Amino acid sequence: MTVQTLQEAPILEKAHDIPLLKRTEQWSEVNSGSTNLQGLKTVADYLADAFSVLPGEVSLIQPEPVEAVRTDGSIDKIFRGQHLLTAVRPNAPIRLLLTGHMDTVFPADHSFQNLEWIEDGVLNGPGVADMKGGISVMLGALQLLEQSDWASFIGYDVMINSDEEVGSASSAALIERTAQNKVAALTYEPALPDGTLAGERGGSGNFSIIFTGKSAHAGRNPDEGRNALVAAADMALKLKATHREGLSVNPAKIEGGGPNNAVPDHAILRVNFRPKTLTDQEDAQNILDQLVDKVAADHDLTVVCHGGFGRPPKPIDPQAKKLFHLVKNCGADLGLDINWRGTGGVCDGNNIAACGVPVVDTMGVRGGAIHSADEFLIAESLVERTQLSALTIMRIAAKGGL
Repeated sequence: MTVQTLQEAPILEKAHDIPLLKRTEQWSEVNSGSTNLQGLKTVADYLADAFSVLPGEVSLIQPEPVEAVRTDGSIDKIFRGQHLLTAVRPNAPIRLLLTGHMDTVFPADHSFQNLEWIEDGVLNGPGVADMKGGISVMLGALQLLEQSDWASFIGYDVMINSDEEVGSASSAALIERTAQNKVAALTYEPALPDGTLAGERGGSGNFSIIFTGKSAHAGRNPDEGRNALVAAADMALKLKATHREGLSVNPAKIEGGGPNNAVPDHAILRVNFRPKTLTDQEDAQNILDQLVDKVAADHDLTVVCHGGFGRPPKPIDPQAKKLFHLVKNCGADLGLDINWRGTGGVCDGNNIAACGVPVVDTMGVRGGAIHSADEFLIAESLVERTQLSALTIMRIAAKGGL
């Protein structure tokens, strides 16, 4: 089957008339690293203008401040960029959530700033795949929906945050709020180059563990000191020893210490956990809590832990399986072979699934080498994936759900 033989064909063919590539290029030419507030503001304004074509209310939401542990152990507040929210037909009986992120991993001073066609149909540039191309696809699909007979049967919220690449801490509450009472969700992270979707995902938790000991002279009275650096190293080794199938534990960095002639009284251990299931996540939290108490007692100092599991594991439950099969069937009707597989990466799809909403979180463009200067977008996938999303949404509207 091809697009031309579908009853939705007259609408889907209009994807060719939408400036999908042009606006992707415009948005990608602006650096919007997670910490570049000015760049994020520029992109947020572009997006607010672009999404105003939809028959709903577009708002720019102030971010929640985020706590961060500084190198000296003090707690700082970090402010992120604004998040975009668009609400269309809020009283519709069937409602969807569509999400994306405007930030990239490339800070304002990164060398990777420009777009380049590296071969015919393949565009290299910061954020072209992850995920400004995906946002263009999302908007394109909604533009097609609004021209269809199915639009009046379905409503939706669009949430595009500014901090996904740094864990979505300032937008987590917004994600949870907008996920309420949704029949399904689509998130526009890039698919793999061959179009494969991400299926189940593990979770992720980041922690900063602060060790406060007692300083002493390294020669005169070292035994009167309490070595925070040694305690942090002990904790790192004990945590790494809990690494197992289903739970990756990565002690990533120890900060602190002092001069060679003094017992160091301060250190911070940064550690990341990757649990495969919710049970693995609970185990990890219990392990961490127990080790905090044990290391504090063994070294006779204070240990305080900051952080949490910002990305819960995302299994594929029966409702999510229905949504994946709907996308696969829509793909088949478009002549696309859509498959999915598990991945160790995390995204806002983890948070949405934790709200009990089935989600496919790689509805964006086909591309690859994301988070590197080799990032690329396969340009023909802009129309292809716009049609796939539009057809999926129209089928949900026509069926009255999954």
